[in-house]
Amino acid sequence: PTASSVVADLVDVTRLATVDPENRVPHLAFQPDQLSDLPILSMADVETAYYLRMRVHDKPGVLADVTRILADRAISIDAMVQKEPAPGEVEANIILLTHRTLERNAIEAIEAIESLPTVSGKVTRVRLEEL
Repeated sequence: PTASSVVADLVDVTRLATVDPENRVPHLAFQPDQLSDLPILSMADVETAYYLRMRVHDKPGVLADVTRILADRAISIDAMVQKEPAPGEVEANIILLTHRTLERNAIEAIEAIESLPTVSGKVTRVRLEEL
């Protein structure tokens, strides 16, 4: 046996000898009687942040329309980037990072944004999770 496994065995023996039975840490490191089922949420009730990317006409008021739609659904913006369009291009990319919000609010906002005449194509959406 390796030295680390011998030391681990000694730690286990010491721990078992010095702790009350109800406070002992089981071999799998969790108390099975403390496990409980968590409720399964529908996706509409999931709360997460989002990365949103959209292609829009490069003209005044477009960003205001997009942010108004988000505000109407209580979606707060964490960060925003709008790149200057390439020479000869009439469309620009807007990238938004949102704070945590309900999936149903995000879907409603994306559908409303996609229906704007100044937005081209679909909004790219990626859920963000902090690890």
